Amino acid sequence: MLKIFNSLSRKIEEFVPINHGKVGMYACGPTVYDFPHIGHGRKYVNDDVLRRVLEVVEGYQVTHVQNITDVGHLVSDADEGEDKLEKGAEMTGKTVWQVAEQFMDYFLKEMDSLNILRPNVQCKATDNIPEQIGLIQKIMENGYAYDTPEAVYFEVTKFADYGQLFGQSLEDKLVGVRGEVVTENSKKNPADFALWFKRVGKFAQHAMHWESPWGDGFPGWHIECSAMSMKYLGEQIDIHTGGEDHLSIHHPNEIAQSEAATGKRPFVKYWFHSLFLAVDGKKMSKSLGNVYKVADVVEKGFSPMALRYYYLSAHYRKQMNFSWEGMEGVSNSYKKLKKEFLALRLEGGQDKNIFGPSADESLTGRGKFFRDEFVNAVEDDMNMSAAIAVARAVLKDEKLKDFEKRRLVENFDRVFGLKLSERDEIPADIPAEVMEMVNKREEMRKSKQWAESDALRKEIEDKGYKVSDFFDGVTVEKI
Repeated sequence: MLKIFNSLSRKIEEFVPINHGKVGMYACGPTVYDFPHIGHGRKYVNDDVLRRVLEVVEGYQVTHVQNITDVGHLVSDADEGEDKLEKGAEMTGKTVWQVAEQFMDYFLKEMDSLNILRPNVQCKATDNIPEQIGLIQKIMENGYAYDTPEAVYFEVTKFADYGQLFGQSLEDKLVGVRGEVVTENSKKNPADFALWFKRVGKFAQHAMHWESPWGDGFPGWHIECSAMSMKYLGEQIDIHTGGEDHLSIHHPNEIAQSEAATGKRPFVKYWFHSLFLAVDGKKMSKSLGNVYKVADVVEKGFSPMALRYYYLSAHYRKQMNFSWEGMEGVSNSYKKLKKEFLALRLEGGQDKNIFGPSADESLTGRGKFFRDEFVNAVEDDMNMSAAIAVARAVLKDEKLKDFEKRRLVENFDRVFGLKLSERDEIPADIPAEVMEMVNKREEMRKSKQWAESDALRKEIEDKGYKVSDFFDGVTVEKI
């Protein structure tokens, strides 16, 4: 049985869904005002691996919902500062709507490059304004919110457990204790948070706005996740994912407003949080020049799958450090793993399922041993580095036949998502002269002219290119 760490209870728990055989999974998505970076990539790869474990190994039917925040998210994550979309518009010289569309498209392409499965539902905050207004009305009817000249606020002191969520005291959450922050005068408590901002004062010229029972305005950031998760998954959901930055403000606010609206507890049964990615031991910061996109990693000659492999090497609950030296080493390890896999002889049947009730039982006892070791690793709070070690052990095992190794590792890769079965395309910039030599060498190999083919390989390497031989072909790459 899968065991995962629940951030709310702060302990590892056995995973038992609310409804038998089905899992509702909600993931906090991006705020689309700027380019996503490799820290975001780590979070969404962790979400993706969790979904794959649930579907592939545990056999659940998963409904994965992810929001796109295109309105309402302020720079401080609380109720202070400018709107992130308007900040993006000022930075790019475009309208807020154009900014949201541009960066949403870019985000999706970057996540696709990391082989992250698209959510079953991808929903934008601006497409679900009526649902957010309806939820705010329920919260007000139940006595948990109050109307002011500048906004509708949730009253945190009315929600008894607010001060203990995720192990923090109410004092830890008070945004007003920081000297540089000025909270609105109409708030009863500095920790009260906005459900609906009115188009007055600092937001008088806000570009995105809608009519509501409380006046022209726009929703606060937190309400969208509650409204959209309930719309697509119901009033109680199994798993909610996010980054560690959501532990102090966003997720406590989600719990409070959701349970205040429905009266049902828990709003979420399991909370799954990924820790941050550091670069060279430091927090990513534009001022330090160490904020990298997936595209930057690719531009330096690394495969997105090597970056995904890098993410899997560290546990999701531990801070991870990225460096270009580390990326080089991980890339070499990934290439070696893929080369060993692709060198296995192709035979029929290796794609059969080895997990769950429908598992193929033609595995030998040794094959079942490795399958069980893999399952034990991923069910142990998603210990992916241990799972990869099992895959490496399979490839090196001398007692397993090639077809059985392929069957095991292909199935493991349904969880890893590393595209081990896909042969890398020969780069388009390989000179015609080199390709001619590669093709000639292939003909020599087929006619068993081993000495001649080895000599030609050396000539190719002298020109700065490496040829790797596999059972069913070759790959060429620049040295």
